[in-house]
Amino acid sequence: MENLTEFKPENYIRTKEEAVLYLRDAIDSGDHRVVAAALGTIARASNMSTLAADVGMTRAGLYKTLSKDGNPSLSTLMAALNALGLELNIVERADETEYLK
Repeated sequence: MENLTEFKPENYIRTKEEAVLYLRDAIDSGDHRVVAAALGTIARASNMSTLAADVGMTRAGLYKTLSKDGNPSLSTLMAALNALGLELNIVERADETEYLK
C-alpha cells in the first residue's frame, strides 16, 4: 500500500477570490460546522497567529473555534471575516418562506 499525503485544502487557497468561493460553498451546505471548518481552513491559509491576535483570541482558541467541532460566536465570525478582508453579505433567496414575502 502506498503512503498517501494528507490533503490540506489550505495549501490551495492562495487568493481572496479562492477564499470567497470556498466559503460560499461551505455556506451553501447549510451546515454551521462546515462553515466554521471552512473559515478555519481559510485562516490556516493565511496566518493563524496574526489572525488570532486581530480577532482577540489565542491561536489555540481560534483553531478550536474554527474547526468542525467549533461554534464561533457571531462576534468572532465577524471579527475573523473583517481581519481576512471579507464581509458577510445577506441576499434574498429565490424560494419563498412563510415568514417574509
